[in-house]
Amino acid sequence: MPIPGIPTLTRRSDAGLSLGLGRGLTRRGAIGLGLAGAAALAIPAPSFAMTDDDARALIDKAIADVNGAIESGKTGPALYAVFEQIFTKYADVPTIARSALGTASRQATPAQMNQFTTAFRGYVARKYGSRFREFIGAKFEVQDAEPVKSFYEVTTTAFLRGRNPFNVVWQVSDKSGRPLFFNIIIEGVNMLAAERTEIGAMLDQQQGDIDGLIRSVQAAG
Repeated sequence: MPIPGIPTLTRRSDAGLSLGLGRGLTRRGAIGLGLAGAAALAIPAPSFAMTDDDARALIDKAIADVNGAIESGKTGPALYAVFEQIFTKYADVPTIARSALGTASRQATPAQMNQFTTAFRGYVARKYGSRFREFIGAKFEVQDAEPVKSFYEVTTTAFLRGRNPFNVVWQVSDKSGRPLFFNIIIEGVNMLAAERTEIGAMLDQQQGDIDGLIRSVQAAG
C-alpha cells in the first residue's frame, strides 16, 4: 500500500523479485554496491537543483570507494564496517529504511524509527558486504544520467569476470540537501521493493511488533 503523498515508481518493472538463485546472487551483491524506486518513496516536487553531472559524480565516487574496500583485502566484520561507512556516506539511509519498513513506519515512534534505521544500516552492510568478494576485478562504466520526475537515474554497466555484462541503475535525489542514492535497480530487480518484502516478512513473524522487528534486523544479514 503506497504511503500518501509519495509517488509510485513505474518506470522500471519489479518483475523478477522472486529470482533468488543463479544470477540473483550476483544481483544481490551488486545491489550491495550502493545498497538500492520502491513501491513508495518520499520524494518531493521536482526542483532539479542537482544536475546530471552531480548524480554521475556521486556514483563514480561510491563505486571508487567500494572498489577500494574490495581490494583492501579486508573480510568479515572489518569489511562490513567499511561498507556501512560507504552506505552511510552515499545513500539516503533514512529514506531507504522508512521505505523498507513501509506503512508500519506510520505506527513507529521517532525513537523506534531511529533504532530501526541504525539496525537496517548494519543489516544491509552485513547482507550485501558478504558478497563483495565476487566483485574483485569488476568494472563499472557510467553510461547515462537523466532526470526522472524529481530525481535522476544513473545507468551503469557492470562487467564481472566470467559473466555477461548487466545494467545497474542508481536512483539519486538531493531531497536530503545533497545528492544521495536511494535505490538500485538491476535488470528490473528493485532493491527497495525486495527489501520491503523481506522486512515485511520479518515484521509478520513478530506479529507486527516493531521492537521485535528491530531485534530481528539487528541479528539478520
